[in-house]
Amino acid sequence: MKKITIDMLVLPSRISSIAKIESFVQRVSQKYQVSEDRYPNILISLTEAVNNAIIHGNNQDEKKEVNIELCKTDSGLSFSVSDQGHGFNPKQIPDPTSADRIECCGGRGVFLMRELCDKISYSNEGRTVKMFFEL
Repeated sequence: MKKITIDMLVLPSRISSIAKIESFVQRVSQKYQVSEDRYPNILISLTEAVNNAIIHGNNQDEKKEVNIELCKTDSGLSFSVSDQGHGFNPKQIPDPTSADRIECCGGRGVFLMRELCDKISYSNEGRTVKMFFEL
């Protein structure tokens, strides 16, 4: 599978930066003719990943950045979102659908990303999430 980095976005770690994700995804979707049924999956997943990177990874420290890298492959689009935090173990995230957590507010971002992406993986001790979407 041939992979080409085609776009990068660097955001400061502040909540207002999340608003830039929608225009980024719109631009990418138009350029690569992302179908209407795939668009929301990409938008929600990327928004959740950036939100987690800003809030949980970088603790909203504006001296830190969130880096987004878009790669086009033969079969789809791959987004990598990296923060400069301490990392985490995604396997230790509690299941938000379990009976004792179903009514909790929050804690569904990683679950949503897993459900909406065709492939998802973590590296760099949890500081980077890579999400793949088939086109």
